[in-house]
Amino acid sequence: MSEPRLEEIGDYDHLRGEKKRIVWAVIIAGLIIGSIYVVARAYFVPTDTIPTGDVIKTVPLTKSVE
Repeated sequence: MSEPRLEEIGDYDHLRGEKKRIVWAVIIAGLIIGSIYVVARAYFVPTDTIPTGDVIKTVPLTKSVE
């Protein structure tokens, strides 16, 4: 089985039956997952963070722990 060529790929307007249902299922699944993400982000991301003005100028590459 080879890869489909551009000439062989059908347009969405001409999809029928199971293929059209699969396209709609993927769209609906994406919307559901996106809405779950938005709700979880709004609910679980803390809004009471403490702002800091410290600027890190250099970060040591290694630190020996002995």
